[in-house]
Order: sequence, then structure tokens, then C-alpha cells
Amino acid sequence: MQTVSGGHVFSVLVTGPTQSPTPNAAQRRSLLRRLARHTAPAPRPAWRAISRAPPVTPSAGAEALLCPCRLCVGKRRLLLLGASTALLPVLPSTSLASGLSSDPAATVERIHPPRPDWYEEIYAQAMEKSMRSYEAEVATYKEKLFPQLTGKVEKVLELGIGTGPNLKYYVGAGDRYVIGVDPNKQMEKYARASAEAAGLQSTNFSFIRGVGEALDVRDNTMDAVIGTLVLCSVSDVAMTLREVKRVLKPGGLYVFIEHVAARDGSLLRFMQGLVDPLQQFVSDGCHLTRETGKQISEAGFSRVSLQAAFLRTVPLFSPHVYGIAYK
Repeated sequence: MQTVSGGHVFSVLVTGPTQSPTPNAAQRRSLLRRLARHTAPAPRPAWRAISRAPPVTPSAGAEALLCPCRLCVGKRRLLLLGASTALLPVLPSTSLASGLSSDPAATVERIHPPRPDWYEEIYAQAMEKSMRSYEAEVATYKEKLFPQLTGKVEKVLELGIGTGPNLKYYVGAGDRYVIGVDPNKQMEKYARASAEAAGLQSTNFSFIRGVGEALDVRDNTMDAVIGTLVLCSVSDVAMTLREVKRVLKPGGLYVFIEHVAARDGSLLRFMQGLVDPLQQFVSDGCHLTRETGKQISEAGFSRVSLQAAFLRTVPLFSPHVYGIAYK
């Protein structure tokens, strides 16, 4: 839309027709009033134009919803500011999904480029040694979940297998084949040692360097998928859950234990938000404020059994959810 500047309006009024060569005082006042009415103000940003729009007189039924205090006025201005963004052009999506390749190996390189070997080794050692107190406490919940993997569960994929702390809970029953997936290739030797200690034959264990967003596994081939403390650090939770459903056989089980955001408004939730950027940096992308339980419940599984737990050994991310989702 083209606009007329104040200078243009002024020239039209001054040089326009029918003005007397020697206007009297009344004519000069009239001309000034016309200038005041028609001169366009300097352009303002769109959000200022909207935020300064004249108030709408509410109906009698709506008056009770409005508050005259300054706080509520400020909130309404912020609401108008947010609404003004609808007038702006929509930019192309830069989400993770828009840039993924159908090649799982290429996807791994895009989402989780390999770190230096020394870094990945230090992180693997830290996971092996520093998580022992956590594993001792969370064992109570693992002992409730993993017995649900009956003898019919023969093919298992574990997301973020890490050093293999879960293997001892589920490899003893039946002749199982386990695929361990982790972006850190240095985890493989630790996971294989855990598999051997749990009695899993080396021919029944495979390690794949990969990410949850693009599993190098065929559709409908896994009896169970296991993920503990994984969705906190994937780049795209929804995409990972879609991959879990894709590789599971109909009726297959997704066994999960995840730490989640604390209750909104709580001091712990405030602290999680404060520390979250640092946590992502030092813990290889781990987020403290994800509502993972809600995302699992809304991922389209046929049934989800989900419970909450609070762990004392890890105060900053003590809220957990655990359970089983059925394809």
C-alpha cells in the first residue's frame, strides 16, 4: 500500500485550487486546521500502530473479564504485540525435519557430528563412573519395568545404550538379540563389556552409531524399544518417537524412564530454566525443561502406562516419568 507523506499533503493544500491570494485571518486558521487533520504522522512500526489502537468498548457480559489495573493493561499490550506478528510474512521453516536426509548415516552426521575421540572417551568414562549412585536408586523402577519383557520379546533395540547399564535387567530371559544405538562410538566397548557380564553372547549384540531421529532399522522388526534418559538429549523428540513406532512390531513395547521438567511455578522449575543452557553445553545436549511424559502420551501409541517418580540423588532433575507404551 502506498502512502502520502506529510510534505506531499502540504503541497497539495498550499498549491491546490481556490485559495485566495491574500487569505484573511479566518481563511488562514481554516488552512491550518486542514493541515492538522490531513498531515500524515511519521511512519510507526506495525506493533506500535496496533498497540495504540483505540480501545474497544466491551459488552456488558465482557466487562467482568477486564481489569483496570496497570498490570493487566500491560498484559493486554503484550497480547496485542504478539497478535501483530500475524501481520508479518511467514519465514520458511528451519526445523530439523526440513533438513533431514533419508540416509541414516547422513542424518547422524547432520544431527550429531562426531566429536574428537578424546572428548567422547572422557564422556563415556564419566557416564560409566558418575552414574552409579543414580543407577542404584533408579533400579527400583527398572525392576518394575523390565520383567514386562517376556520370553516372546526376542529382538530389542535400545536407544542411547551408553555403557549398557540396562542390559543386566533384560538379557537373561530367552534368546534375545540386542541392537544398541548411540551417537558416541566410544560407548561401544563399555556396552559390549556390560553385555558380556550380563551373559549376552557377542553374536547376539550389535552396536550402531546412530541417533533416535533416524534409526537404521527396518519397519516393524523390533519386539521392544528401550530408552532411559534419552529423550532429554535428542534434537527432535517427536521425530524420535515416530521412529520408535516405526521400528516396533504391532503390539511391540516401548519401555522408558526419563527425567522431566518440574511443576510450573515451582522453585525447582525456575532453577531448571536457569541452569538449562549450561546443562545442554556440559551434558551433550541434555535438556532439563522438557515435558517428555506429555509428548510420549500424545505420540499416537495405542496405550501408554505412565507413572511419576522423584529421585533424591539428582536434585536438579529429580522429577521422572517411567512406563511402557504399546504400539
